[in-house]
Amino acid sequence: MGLQRFPAGRRTNLALLVLLSVVLLTGALAFAIGAEWGRWVAIGHGIAGVAIVLLGPWKSAISVRGYGKRGPASWPSIGLALLVVTAVVTGVTHATGLLRGVDVMRIHVGAAVASIPLAVWHIVARPVRPRKTDLSRRALLRGGVLLGGSVAAYGAMEGLVRATSLPGADRRFTGSYEAASLDPEAMPVTQWLDDSVPHLDVDAWRLRVVTPRGERAITFQELSGFGDRVRATLDCTGGWFSQQDWEGVLLWRLLGDAGEARSVGVGSLTGYGRRFPVPDARGLLLATRVGGQPLSAGHGAPVRLVAPGRRGFWWVKWVDRIEVGSTPWWWQWPFPLT
Repeated sequence: MGLQRFPAGRRTNLALLVLLSVVLLTGALAFAIGAEWGRWVAIGHGIAGVAIVLLGPWKSAISVRGYGKRGPASWPSIGLALLVVTAVVTGVTHATGLLRGVDVMRIHVGAAVASIPLAVWHIVARPVRPRKTDLSRRALLRGGVLLGGSVAAYGAMEGLVRATSLPGADRRFTGSYEAASLDPEAMPVTQWLDDSVPHLDVDAWRLRVVTPRGERAITFQELSGFGDRVRATLDCTGGWFSQQDWEGVLLWRLLGDAGEARSVGVGSLTGYGRRFPVPDARGLLLATRVGGQPLSAGHGAPVRLVAPGRRGFWWVKWVDRIEVGSTPWWWQWPFPLT
């Protein structure tokens, strides 16, 4: 008999497919964006997540009905359901502040990423094809009701968090919680994926700068002679942020005339690196000190990049090379793979 005889079930599955796509897209964008306008992306992510929760009872009924007709669900389907539930629960607990920290956010993101191949399998194994009737007036009205209910529920949850003074009331628009602002010694130390903390000899360290005019090596003592200062917020994708006073040299001072270059790459001795638009060099700082003190090894000593308005994975640590090139800045993985 199958789900094709149950239009409501088919529409629920189609709505969940759309919502899962929206949640993954907005989640990736919210993970990447550190600018103020990213607030709206994060709100959209939350509303879509609430909509998935609201559709939960209908999806449960579909699953029970399917159990009676097709037998027990396959392991991939069960795995997908568990991962979605895990992502929703950790997302809600982190947003409210009931549970928070790097591990909670990692579980949230990890569950979402792990669900992608299982979702693809589910779509291929049990396809739900759109129909013209899905754009009927009645269907659009139902979609509007779901959207309105999701917005109302999201607003109610945010209001409850603030009314009860839960920790989530103080989170940043990215969802991150403050940690040790203006107290660099207490600021958390985290690395990206498989990076480890190197311990360098400052006297032997050199910064290699490659521009259209040639290549040169700059010592730590030379960089320390600059006194550019920036107060900037490091917003880690692990779920915390910290505002600090950074001191060093603005990147543009080391580049001079970049000519026809399209990007400037900042690389770490670990092999990690990010590429930026050349005009952004005026706002990027190569920091040698934080809070008036030299950087610690965990925070990127001897030199780290400070990239205001960008999430933490753009703040390259243990910088040892700057290279101006013709490659567009966007020609790189959205998130570093190593």
